[in-house]
Amino acid sequence: MSKDLLLEIGTEEIPARFMPGILAQIETSAKAKFAELRIGYKTVRAVGTPRRMTLIMQGVDEKQADISSENKGPSVKVAFDADGNLTKAGSGFARGQKVDGKDLVIKDGYVYAMVHESGQEVISLLSSVLPELIHGLNFPKNMRWANLDMKFVRPIKWLVALFGTEVIDFTVAEVKTGNITRGHRFLSKGNIVIHSAAQYSTTLEKEFVIVDQDIRRSIIRKQIEELATSKGGYADITEDLLEEVVFLVEYPTSLCGNFEDKYLKLPAETVITPMREHQRYFPVMSKNGSLMPIFITVRNGGAQHLEIVQHGNERVLRARLADAQFFFEEDCKVKLIDRLEKLKTVVFQEGLGSIFDKAGRLAKIAAFLVGHTGVESAVLPTIERGATLAKTDLVTGMVCEFTELQGTMGREYALLDGETAEVAEAIYEHYLPRFAGDELPKSVAGQFISIADKIDNIVATFSRGLVPTGSQDPYALRRQALGIVNILIDAKYSISLETLVKEALRLLSITDKEKAAKILSDVQEFFRLRLKNVLTDEEVRYDIVDAALSMGMDDVYVTYLKAKAISKQLASKDMTKAIQAFVRVGNLAKKAEAIEIKENLFNTAEEINLYKAYVSAASAVDSLIEGQDYHGAIDAMMDLTAPIDAFFDKVMVMDKDEAVKNNRLALLKSITVMVNKVADFSKVVI
Repeated sequence: MSKDLLLEIGTEEIPARFMPGILAQIETSAKAKFAELRIGYKTVRAVGTPRRMTLIMQGVDEKQADISSENKGPSVKVAFDADGNLTKAGSGFARGQKVDGKDLVIKDGYVYAMVHESGQEVISLLSSVLPELIHGLNFPKNMRWANLDMKFVRPIKWLVALFGTEVIDFTVAEVKTGNITRGHRFLSKGNIVIHSAAQYSTTLEKEFVIVDQDIRRSIIRKQIEELATSKGGYADITEDLLEEVVFLVEYPTSLCGNFEDKYLKLPAETVITPMREHQRYFPVMSKNGSLMPIFITVRNGGAQHLEIVQHGNERVLRARLADAQFFFEEDCKVKLIDRLEKLKTVVFQEGLGSIFDKAGRLAKIAAFLVGHTGVESAVLPTIERGATLAKTDLVTGMVCEFTELQGTMGREYALLDGETAEVAEAIYEHYLPRFAGDELPKSVAGQFISIADKIDNIVATFSRGLVPTGSQDPYALRRQALGIVNILIDAKYSISLETLVKEALRLLSITDKEKAAKILSDVQEFFRLRLKNVLTDEEVRYDIVDAALSMGMDDVYVTYLKAKAISKQLASKDMTKAIQAFVRVGNLAKKAEAIEIKENLFNTAEEINLYKAYVSAASAVDSLIEGQDYHGAIDAMMDLTAPIDAFFDKVMVMDKDEAVKNNRLALLKSITVMVNKVADFSKVVI
């Protein structure tokens, strides 16, 4: 038999950005705990609103599964004396396993205890399991309340715990469980009785709470799209804003508001940003993609008195847009180039100068990249101008008020100042990517200034000893390093990371050799982990990643190509045989004392054939690697498989003649050196 299980943790309003992670954590923890306790179930789901986190498990078994185990004990000689009686060791083992000594089983020279444990009634376990789940939750930020020692995301106000219709009795933070929940803060009429776990969602819906976030998301999206269509446009729905709104409301009702046409004369982003980032409104676009003087917001409640809610939202947005208009008009009075001097008053990082100094470094690092990637030098003027102006919008009124607009306003003001479209775009793109999944810079100038900005931030912060640890990364260095990795891969730029970091160290005037070496090592490891994450996300096997990274990762793009090539080639049986051959060669090559090969010392057809195959492959591999064709390089290496196998079948490598032996080892060493130009194939699991 089975029953449904319900655990609802009622709290004060939880920050919307916390909720997806919390619900995922509840599900994961419940699955792990129930598996550990051998409690079967059909489905598990965590749902929630701003005021509640709920675990719903359907078809939970009423009894634990029985378990039988065969536990190995001491050897027979230790467990029994010469007369066949149990020794202290044998008796102790039996006692520890809670079995009678005479029931011990002898097998393979050891004694075994056959232990059978009957499952307990699940209801008797839940009063301890559920509090453990609650106490085991982790949050980005915790609170304490009253005089309690407990820390939680928000104060707990009520707890519902039901197994079928039966209340599971326990207390957390001085709140006792029951079957009483609460509906919508304003629309519900009071406490609500949940008669059974199966009736939970439908009961709450009658009290104006849509508890399932997926249903709320679907309702909100549909309402917004229908409203926008009724106004002759379409809603610009971003998934992150939609997700946030989903966890801001319990009973969603969308409504439309208006703002004055005069604000449409402002750059669209200066209107959309206050709407989206500050008010959580959805902008409405016309069919030709231009902004309409309309917004859509979502109310936490019903459809009553929407005109009052609309008026209040319009009034708040009007004030925001009036501020934006004022800042924009004031900013337009001063050109970006004339704001450079003010950057000297803005500190970059403690002991590392001003933003003005940083802008100078950006121009130099970006120009350095041009010289080391083979890009046409004609782009240099755009890079130098873009880098010089890249940070000037930080001292504009608009960006000081709406920090999300950095880069965006730089582009707008640059165009108004008469700068070229290429320079304006580079100013905008140098902040990209701003978050996981964000767009990457497309122009060469934007790419190089972006890389320069991020490597300068990383090296500068590392120089202060502020290396990210654990979950702590206040300067978002992981995101910036990942941004560099993705730009290099997307744009197919091949550059030495060591050379780039050393240039950043030089421009930061870090001359202490020991300190510089430590920073270089830390930054290289930091990037190695970022590339490993990228490859893992692209479903490249861990052992292939290790094989490619183990030979060094000075060039991000090249290492990426190697890993992808190995991953693709490994699907063939020929590649499997080749790896086995390479590993066999590598194991013996470790004994080589030299790499010089003397043809006159070869005295078997097999070693002569292997040498000729190696010479041919080495020439092809070097040429293919120079052209970054690692698929082709691996193909060329695979031609050695048959000659290697024949060599090991017929040739005694460790010959009595020392010169012959060393010559054969030198051949194997040379093959290994060639193979290692792609990867350490001994890391690949066959």
